[in-house]
Amino acid sequence: MVSAWYMDKSDADQREDHRCNPDRPVRLEELEKKTGVLYFTIPVSEDGSSYDEEKLNKIRKDRGYSYQDEVDIARDTLPNYEEKLKHFFTEHIHSDEEIRLCVKGSGYFDVREPNTDDWIRIQLVPGDMIILPAGIYHRFTLDNKNYIKALRFFVGEPVWTPINRPADEHPARVDYLKNRNVKVGA
Repeated sequence: MVSAWYMDKSDADQREDHRCNPDRPVRLEELEKKTGVLYFTIPVSEDGSSYDEEKLNKIRKDRGYSYQDEVDIARDTLPNYEEKLKHFFTEHIHSDEEIRLCVKGSGYFDVREPNTDDWIRIQLVPGDMIILPAGIYHRFTLDNKNYIKALRFFVGEPVWTPINRPADEHPARVDYLKNRNVKVGA
């Protein structure tokens, strides 16, 4: 089951968990209600080589995901590792959903709570599948294990174009805030 919490304001290593003291956990229902982030559990084998294809195919069909690939993020598997991690951790939006299924390793997606602009950290471990809505401010980082393997899903041809903050006038951001009942400039 996914874990999520409000982050502290520390500038310590991004790979640390950054929990507030006292801890401010975010329940799954609250995460979806506040941010629009969706969560699914997909059983994955211990070695990450197989997963519940029936359950995953139903989600793919229901949501129209027609393309799938795999990303393997580690120092020895990702060219320009340090540069890419900095790039992933830069706050941005996308004009489409961002969908990830963790099959091995672990990492964090941070999303902005649209009403307060506070960061909520979502920990992904094998079997966690999240769907970030188009227009949500977010970023990604590895945790201190420095490894994740994830499946990525797209509707149609894959497009991964980050639009760095500020992007408040971008149509995806405007739609996101409207769907979350947040007034622009609030």
